[in-house]
Amino acid sequence: MTMRPSPDERTPEELLSFGVVNLDKPPGPSAHQVAGWMRDHAGQERAAHSGTLDPKVTGCLPTLLGTGVRLAQVFDDAVKEYVAVLELHGRTPTDLDSFVAEFEGDIYQKPPRKSAVARRLRVREIHDLAVIETGERRALLRVRCESGTYIRKLCHDIGLALGTGAHMGDLRRTATATFDDTTLATMHEFHDAVTEWREHGDETWLREVVQPAERVLRDVPRVTVAESAVPEIAEGAPVYAPGVLDSETSEKETFVACYAPNGSVVCIGTLVGDPAATSGPVVELERVLV
Repeated sequence: MTMRPSPDERTPEELLSFGVVNLDKPPGPSAHQVAGWMRDHAGQERAAHSGTLDPKVTGCLPTLLGTGVRLAQVFDDAVKEYVAVLELHGRTPTDLDSFVAEFEGDIYQKPPRKSAVARRLRVREIHDLAVIETGERRALLRVRCESGTYIRKLCHDIGLALGTGAHMGDLRRTATATFDDTTLATMHEFHDAVTEWREHGDETWLREVVQPAERVLRDVPRVTVAESAVPEIAEGAPVYAPGVLDSETSEKETFVACYAPNGSVVCIGTLVGDPAATSGPVVELERVLV
């Protein structure tokens, strides 16, 4: 077992084999098609996106490369943010701001007929819903919501409640978990960065576009383990107390990421014991990353 180098010391090959691109998805292809193209151009066997976007929808689609796909579960419950055009079927009411605010909190949604999931009524939380600007029959909304929220259905329901009817126009995702639209890279930029490195040996652009996969775990509490404990963890053993050097949390049942002293992630799992103990398991593994 060879432990990965520190994230800032990895070669371009190592970045592509355990990396993430904060991709600006274009209109047209599905999220699955985009991930497949990224996989092939990176020369990897696998790639995974951070949450489905319909073909017409654009924006923030962090895409994991190579063995970085083992971190895809981190996005399962990630908060998403969108900017949506609400196309009203009547004049825009003057009190639209206060009206849409009533949709904040828990709402009931049934997935649309074309959805890949079962069409059962479920609850989704709208963390924040604000009107950015309005026109005669159009409004621009910012929606911050729980993963799995259907913005098209939300726009439809707002129209029903207004009494005018409404549907969703353009939709753009502006944030997923800790990734937002301030650091996006297009598919063209990814292509050019990889090509520049392969054909000319210049890796500068590649390092700007592809980040170490550890970036996905930025807000996940960190547990640092001794280098001597890494081989056993790599074989699937829990993280035991003697191998723990430091921990940012001591709260049990917390989802954590375990790192070697050089900053390379080793595994993700759940804190089940006291990090300050002298014996017993501390982290139950969910995914080994070495």
